[in-house]
Amino acid sequence: MAPTPFAVVAGVGPGTGAAVARRFSKAYPIALLARSPESYEPLVQEINNAGGKAIGISADVSNEESIKSAFAQIKKEYQGAHCAAAIFNASGRFFRKPLLDMSVDEFGSSWEVSAKGALIFSQAALPLLVQTASSGEAKFPPTLIYTGATASVKANAQVAAFASGKWALRALSMSVAREFAPQGVHVAHAIIDGPIDIAGRDWLKDMAAEAKIAPSDIAETYWNLHTQSVRCFTNEVDIRAMLEKW
Repeated sequence: MAPTPFAVVAGVGPGTGAAVARRFSKAYPIALLARSPESYEPLVQEINNAGGKAIGISADVSNEESIKSAFAQIKKEYQGAHCAAAIFNASGRFFRKPLLDMSVDEFGSSWEVSAKGALIFSQAALPLLVQTASSGEAKFPPTLIYTGATASVKANAQVAAFASGKWALRALSMSVAREFAPQGVHVAHAIIDGPIDIAGRDWLKDMAAEAKIAPSDIAETYWNLHTQSVRCFTNEVDIRAMLEKW
C-alpha cells in the first residue's frame, strides 16, 4: 500500500496557518514551517495527540537554502509519499508608514517574504505536486494555495510596502496557475479581506462576530479548493465576513 500523501503549510501562526494545518491534518500527515519553533510546537503536539501526524521545521521562506533544507527533511520524514497540498501562508510584516519616511530596506521587507518567499516555496513544492498529478493516484488534484490580503488588490495610503509584496504574490499566483494547470496542479490565491478573529487581539474584542473572519472558515474554504475536480478549478477566491465593507 502506498504511503498516505502529505501536506505542507508555510507560515504557521495562531490564526489562518494553524486553522489550515488542523483542517488538512484530518486527511494527511502534515509538515509545518515557521521561523520560530514557538509558532509550531504546540500545534504539532496538538495534532499528534489528536491522532494525526505532524512535524514542525524551523525555516525562513525568504532564504532559498533554508527552504531546500526544510523540504529535504519533509521528503525524508514522509519518504515515498506524494505531496497532496502546499499552502503558502507566510506574509511580510504589516506596518503603516508615510512613503517619504520609508527606507528602501523597509519597502523591500514585505517583498522578501510575500513575493520572493512565495517563489522559493513554489519552486520547492511544485515538482512534488507535478509528480503527484502524474502518478494518477491522488484522490484530489494536488493543490498549491497562496494566502493574500485586501492589499493584494487595494493599496491604501501608507501601506506601500505591504501592498507591493501582496500584489506581487497575486501576480505570481496567476502565472503559476496558467503554467501548471495543464500539468494537473490546482493553483489558487485567496484574498482575505478583513480582520481575522484571532484570540488576544484586543482591538477586535468589541467587534461583532459577523465582522470578523473565522480562521476555521478560511481553512474550510482552502479544503474545498483542494477537493475541486480538474473540471472546476477556482484560481482566486474572495473571503470576507458578512459585515465587511468593500
